[in-house]
Amino acid sequence: MIINTGQRTDIPAFYADWFANRLREGFVCVRNPFNPQQVSRYKLDPAVVDVIGFCSKNPEPMFKYMDLLAGYGQFWYVTMTPYGRDIEPNVPDKHHLLEVFRELSEMVGIDSIGWRYDPIFISDRYTKEYHIKAFRTMAEALAGKTRIAVISFIDLYDKVKRNFPEAERVAREDRIALGREIINIASACGMTVRPCAEGDELAPYGADCGGCMTIPDYERSIGAKLIVPKRKPAREACACYLAADIGAYDTCRHLCRYCYANASREAVARNTRLHDPASPFLIGNYREDDRVHDVPQESWADRQMRLLLDNPDL
Repeated sequence: MIINTGQRTDIPAFYADWFANRLREGFVCVRNPFNPQQVSRYKLDPAVVDVIGFCSKNPEPMFKYMDLLAGYGQFWYVTMTPYGRDIEPNVPDKHHLLEVFRELSEMVGIDSIGWRYDPIFISDRYTKEYHIKAFRTMAEALAGKTRIAVISFIDLYDKVKRNFPEAERVAREDRIALGREIINIASACGMTVRPCAEGDELAPYGADCGGCMTIPDYERSIGAKLIVPKRKPAREACACYLAADIGAYDTCRHLCRYCYANASREAVARNTRLHDPASPFLIGNYREDDRVHDVPQESWADRQMRLLLDNPDL
């Protein structure tokens, strides 16, 4: 099966110690965000977890624990945008993060890492020309370290409207113009652009509109075929395979103004105070009224296909 860590928060950046403890103890508990009494308990065991998917703006705090991940397949997305602290208050220096990305690519391999340049919005400071220049600089720095560059344009969810009221939807003509330039730059750097939940409007210009965290990505990362159960998409326009996320909303301390996963700074501060690195839960601990469900888990890897991949002479 696949464990995901990144739809609700940034575990590598802020909760690496907690996740390392979960790997050591071999299980993790996840509270249902819509029904808090319902708790899912997952085994963290390479015998049943084929891949762990990460999405982070700063994977560096996990580096000291990479030995704990050695038995697992891994697929990483690292998000790097050109925004300053007016938009991303607590994201580390981007020049340093480019070095971190390259280091991680060397650790896990080029087929186990992708770059996310998203979300894209346009303002007086962050113009189309600014984005084109910034994307080119980053793409050239990451050439040879990934084959994937994911882009998306800002979605104005209710939380985004509240935390970033001046943000505006990017007009179609600007999406096409920016997308075409980005696709050309990425191609010159050995990368394919994948729009995230943007439909197929960039497909005529060379984008891969088939999803950004897909089963083929996981399969390439582990060198084996995965026979997976069907899943409903996370949202209507999403083609990714996302399930079993172990994060929690209102916990990401990057505090990016465009974030869909944080309701407010106050909610993040409150949950931060409730975090215990020794707890099975990212936030809090067991409660008396919890209904704990041990999730049935099994490997989805096709062992025969893995054998053929590992033994090309057969």
